[in-house]
Amino acid sequence: MSDDALAIDKRELARSFARAAATYDAAAILQHEVCSRMLDRLDYIKVSPAAILDAGSGTGNAIPGLMARHPGAPLVAIDLATAMLERGRGRLRWWQSVPGLRPPLHAVAADLERLPLRSESMGLVWSNLALQWVNDLPRTFAEMHRVLQPGGLLMFSTFGPDTLKELRAAYEGTDGRTHVNRFVDMHDIGDMLVNGGYADPVMDMETFTLTYDHARDLMRDLKAIGAHNVTQGRPGALSPKSLLKTVVANYERLRTDGKLPATFEVVYGHAWKPLPRVSPTGKRVIDIKLSEG
Repeated sequence: MSDDALAIDKRELARSFARAAATYDAAAILQHEVCSRMLDRLDYIKVSPAAILDAGSGTGNAIPGLMARHPGAPLVAIDLATAMLERGRGRLRWWQSVPGLRPPLHAVAADLERLPLRSESMGLVWSNLALQWVNDLPRTFAEMHRVLQPGGLLMFSTFGPDTLKELRAAYEGTDGRTHVNRFVDMHDIGDMLVNGGYADPVMDMETFTLTYDHARDLMRDLKAIGAHNVTQGRPGALSPKSLLKTVVANYERLRTDGKLPATFEVVYGHAWKPLPRVSPTGKRVIDIKLSEG
């Protein structure tokens, strides 16, 4: 499968999440659970950000927890879908959204690969299960590094390669089109962080297995959270009934104890933007690399 076929169609992605804004929270059980676990991890990390970026904020499930942990920090929520951002603002109690009662919440519709923020303006960049929707992950990490202040923290979760492996297997040998997004291996992500100038990266992973009565229930849940197929190599608007029948039959072979499994490999990571090195006189040290030849 070519890289072009696996690339995300950003316009369709934005439309998909806009359509799912009203149904997302009821269906996004895993996303809420991972968010809660990330917030618990944040409690063990010493960081006092002057400002926070929630990158790929969705309906804002992290906003109350981030605000509670850092009540003095303004928060910028960025997402491709305006409808998702509007749902996020609705999560706040009325008094939290009144200017002057707490630092402001800014909602910005934008692409994570091109952050519309000043360099070194954020003390914490947070991203829960959003990085799987970018096409250029090293560039995205570079953008996050750019907007982080020296000493700032990047904390994220994303999906690893075993995610939806059963659904991918059910589509194998059918129509030759892409049906499941590509996901990056945890070790490759760690290498990207090191190569991108981050310090002390910490990576780990856990696997969740959700179970369904029918394959169509899984597909319905994916649609409800806006996570259906938005790759460039996806089929046309309507898949033939014969294709769906074949996929359902293939998936049925994986039934265990009366249920169909759906695997989600969740990758967690955090890393720091290093403080600048200084000389004994207090001046910033700048490394100069001489070209050979």
